[in-house]
Amino acid sequence: MAKTQEDRTRLIDRLTLRFIPKFLYTVGMTIEIPDCLAAAPKVKLCTDMKVFEAGQRCDHFYYLLTGRVRVSLLTRAGKSITLYRFGRGETCILSTSCLFSGDAYNADAIVEEAIEAVAVPIAQFQSLLSTSESFRTLVFSSFASRLSAMMAKIEEVTSVSIDQRLALCALELANEEGVVSATHDHIAADLGTAREVVSRKLANWEGLGLIERSRGSFVILNKNALVGMAIDRS
Repeated sequence: MAKTQEDRTRLIDRLTLRFIPKFLYTVGMTIEIPDCLAAAPKVKLCTDMKVFEAGQRCDHFYYLLTGRVRVSLLTRAGKSITLYRFGRGETCILSTSCLFSGDAYNADAIVEEAIEAVAVPIAQFQSLLSTSESFRTLVFSSFASRLSAMMAKIEEVTSVSIDQRLALCALELANEEGVVSATHDHIAADLGTAREVVSRKLANWEGLGLIERSRGSFVILNKNALVGMAIDRS
């Protein structure tokens, strides 16, 4: 848990990496398929389709070429909590973990933006692990990176202000036009907070001219202000 100013600054740096990479891509830019995955089959899924669900056995290793997937957990109280997202050039840490352990999924994965992905069947996954050093590097480096991001999320909930977390979330979810297509319930699940808190904060932002709200979405009018809020180290 981040307690000192140095710890907090380091945490903000790690959280900021969640949204910076998306601005490095231009519209239509694709990810090159690693050579070790060139022979693997590809799949395409539309927005709102399930990639997997709790209780399902894991039989593929996924490497995203385009789009974005949200992985969430339903608590015993019936509350949905977002665990993480993965996008182009990234893999799913839960799929990798289940392939190693043989366990079934304990969370759901939903397509937020239509995806194209390399889907490596379990038999090919095991073969590549044994024979391809580049594939092993891809799997373990991706796993370590995603695990670090999840640890940062845990620290975020306890150590970073709601305004800063909301700014990070908005920048992460915004499309190229600055539109965030997400309900207040959805954002609250991402942040691990109450819907009422999100609604109140967004209303304040609109009053300051930072965003413009509409039903089920809002538009970022002042991205620089949100970026400044997101990376504030004070």
